[in-house]
Amino acid sequence: MTSKSLSLGKTGEKLAVSYLQARGYTIIVRNYRLRFGEIDIIADDGPTLVFVEVKTRVGTSFGPPFESVTLHKQRQMSKVALEYIGRHNQADRPARFDVVGVLFPAGETYFAGPPKIEVVQDAFNLCYGV
Repeated sequence: MTSKSLSLGKTGEKLAVSYLQARGYTIIVRNYRLRFGEIDIIADDGPTLVFVEVKTRVGTSFGPPFESVTLHKQRQMSKVALEYIGRHNQADRPARFDVVGVLFPAGETYFAGPPKIEVVQDAFNLCYGV
């Protein structure tokens, strides 16, 4: 990953955190990492535990941000989520996977304008047999 991509990703995550907080989510942890994967944001949305993947893009030449949450990524997130739930005694709570898409318009400059931010709640189901 290039430093430009990393910078873009970090910018997208910061924007996603602010966006989610403005909608009532309480952020528990950012960048929860295990040896086999990572979840960008873990949050509470009322009684629900939410595992959030953030995808940030400049322009749509590689498709919209949500398209890059592949089955492989869903399986990886499922593994990490199950580990988190077990480690933190959260098995009695409802949980879901959300995806936040942060799309900057393409242009002459790196950020050609304000981003469009969207959240897809319950974007995918837990992948069993991971």
